[in-house]
Amino acid sequence: MTCTFAATATATATATPLADPTRFGSSTPYADALAGYAARDTVRLNVPGHAADPHAAPGLARFFGSDVLRMDVPPLLAGLDKGDGNPLAASLRLAADAFGARRTWFLTNGASQANRIAALALGAFRDAEAPVVAQRSAHSSFSDGIILGGLSPRFVQPSIDGWFGINHGVSPAALREALAGLGAGERPKGVYLISPSYFGAVADIAALAQVAHDAGAPLIVDAAWGAHFGFHEDLPESPLRLGADLVVSSTHKLGGSLTQSAMLHLGHGPFADELEPLVDRAFKLAQSTSESSLLLASLDLARDALQHGRDRIGDAIAAADELRDRIRRGGRFRVVSDTFDRFDDIVAVDPLRVSIDVASGGVHGPTARELLMERDGIYLEIATETCVVAVIAPGVVPDIARVVEALHALPIDADAAADVDAVGSVGALPAPGPLAMLPRDAFLRPAEAVPIEAAVGRVSADALAAYPPGIPNVLPGEVITPELVRFLKHVAATPGGYVRGAVDPTLATLSVVS
Repeated sequence: MTCTFAATATATATATPLADPTRFGSSTPYADALAGYAARDTVRLNVPGHAADPHAAPGLARFFGSDVLRMDVPPLLAGLDKGDGNPLAASLRLAADAFGARRTWFLTNGASQANRIAALALGAFRDAEAPVVAQRSAHSSFSDGIILGGLSPRFVQPSIDGWFGINHGVSPAALREALAGLGAGERPKGVYLISPSYFGAVADIAALAQVAHDAGAPLIVDAAWGAHFGFHEDLPESPLRLGADLVVSSTHKLGGSLTQSAMLHLGHGPFADELEPLVDRAFKLAQSTSESSLLLASLDLARDALQHGRDRIGDAIAAADELRDRIRRGGRFRVVSDTFDRFDDIVAVDPLRVSIDVASGGVHGPTARELLMERDGIYLEIATETCVVAVIAPGVVPDIARVVEALHALPIDADAAADVDAVGSVGALPAPGPLAMLPRDAFLRPAEAVPIEAAVGRVSADALAAYPPGIPNVLPGEVITPELVRFLKHVAATPGGYVRGAVDPTLATLSVVS
């Protein structure tokens, strides 16, 4: 138990500095200390098992290089993460200061881990029966957290663009209405929202924080796609500086750290004193006791690059602007974010996300993405039936001419265009069925697969989300309705449509609580 606590306790930063960062004479104290440790002449008789010895692990050495092996070290080493004022503590303090946080946690299992930690912390916040109001399009990892934390969810719907099959954010008015719809005397444990969206739509966090706080609830923002916010005047502001109480940051996405590394930030709001020990407790439960030194160092380096990389960020923004301008001038395709002014929940756009309406040019979204990868070596982030999304990370200046030329060389496919027409208008989503039992209870109970028509009126054992637009249509514990069955069958029958989480991909059966 002592080792477990000590190992996990190293990866947090508190409001009272654990170390003076300038003591190390470096803007990346942990990364530099790790490099120094790797350069030492040592005999390693501890884990990891490769012992940083190219002769013991020739495959790893050839593939990754000897330097990576030398920097792959376990926790609890003096001069790295052990003892008062250690370099990791200093790096965490620097991160908290850079992002405007009261406290920051480094995570080595992605923003999914941060979402689960947030949900677990809310589970211990206030009365067990108090509900959590969450955006219905929350990431599946928060749905996992609802199950793990035994939360009782209530939902607020985001705005939905029916043609593109994508969802955006939640307006302050929609959140206010959802909170007003709670039962008499119900004070929510918290409010959980997403900003920015996958397509770069930014919600009015300042106003949403005020609505949540007026209801006596902390605001948790899944800003997985906004790790770079606040580090350049042409970027949206960080949610922390706009009043969010807890912010999920998927630093590897657009912050520049290695895949699977992330941060969780606690704000300075009115609930910080209550939330901090609960988040820290959940962190110790969720973080590995063998957290990767490589991922931790990458977070240290990424923070430094964001904090001191204004010109590099500006270069990437200019490249993204050029890509959008050339797409507009080309006349064949449209820029999706040009339509965002139709939605009152969107107050800003991430300039580093370039969403392209390829359906307007007679191309099926997934087909466009596959062709660009296989034929042209151009890798885009995501595709829906109607559009593709390019992500230009801070410091990246891609070959814009090559991208535009490849886009306009995509063949027009009449069949694909017809497929797009078939799914282009999602229309109104069916209302979720009533919550018959807590998602955790439904998830842990025995389940059985029944014919889909016979599932009507039964309690779902699974979370089901129709793509497009990818919003969870049913969660464990919710009653399956006739409208839901009709909608799921319709989406599954359309070209490219599918239902994530279904026990049977053909939807002949659904899993229900026995």
